[in-house]
Amino acid sequence: MAKDDPNRGQEGSINSLGIKALLLDMDGLLYHGDQPLAGARVFLQKLRHFPHLFITNNPILPPQAIAAKLERIGLPRPDPARIITSAGATAQLLARQRLGFRYFAVGAEGLHSALEAVGTADAYAADFVVVGEGAGLDYYSLTRGINLILKRGAKLVVTNPDQTVDANLGGEHLLLPGGGALVAAFEVATGHKALVVGKPEPLLYQCALDQLGVKAAACLMIGDRPDTDLLGAARLGMRTALVRSGRFRPEDPWPPEVPPADYDVADLDELRHRLGGLLVQPGPSRRGRHPA
Repeated sequence: MAKDDPNRGQEGSINSLGIKALLLDMDGLLYHGDQPLAGARVFLQKLRHFPHLFITNNPILPPQAIAAKLERIGLPRPDPARIITSAGATAQLLARQRLGFRYFAVGAEGLHSALEAVGTADAYAADFVVVGEGAGLDYYSLTRGINLILKRGAKLVVTNPDQTVDANLGGEHLLLPGGGALVAAFEVATGHKALVVGKPEPLLYQCALDQLGVKAAACLMIGDRPDTDLLGAARLGMRTALVRSGRFRPEDPWPPEVPPADYDVADLDELRHRLGGLLVQPGPSRRGRHPA
């Protein structure tokens, strides 16, 4: 469980850590496929009065579609502006590097929509070849991307480094190729290493911290994978909470390369009780009540 905490179990004890905002992973923490996970609905209801953002390595869907999915499966619908995908963070990064950039994208709707909001698609004179998860990689796209990198000097970028990702298709659990697996063909063919945006690299976290306007030490990262969610957050100096509801199970040993989590819990119900008064609705919003 969690590493030693002298305030463990005390209502609101997390306030002693100076936490001013929360970052939450999504898949494996809030839901599996179309199934909400234990404690997710109540946790999200309690969370709405506290500064927070959702960050996900999954670039397949745009934030609006992710918000609609949560509502469809029975969870509170978040404001899409509170959802930062690895595709959205990639688009922000490239726009900062080169205003009005041109790109060649290999991936799903979420990647294309994020990039087209700030750049221009160009299969022949791209500044960046951007690879993300989902359908899109074939012989043509691989050939086009290789030649843009080797002949036009385009930079290779990948939304996230995951080798595989979990999926539930027709009731069957499957492993799908992640961003790391898909970009490998471009790296091998060109000899160029891709710039990685998603967790555990710092860029996705930094986008979220900038949007929240808080320093890393004042933010708690909540996720289900120590090797991505928590490792990157700890490197930046954030507090961390592991919820063992995803691929990392209660019986799994702690990875030695990852610093111990501040909170190590079975599900979001347990974490909600551990966080105590942090998620309680602030007093001023209770004014004006009248007896029925």
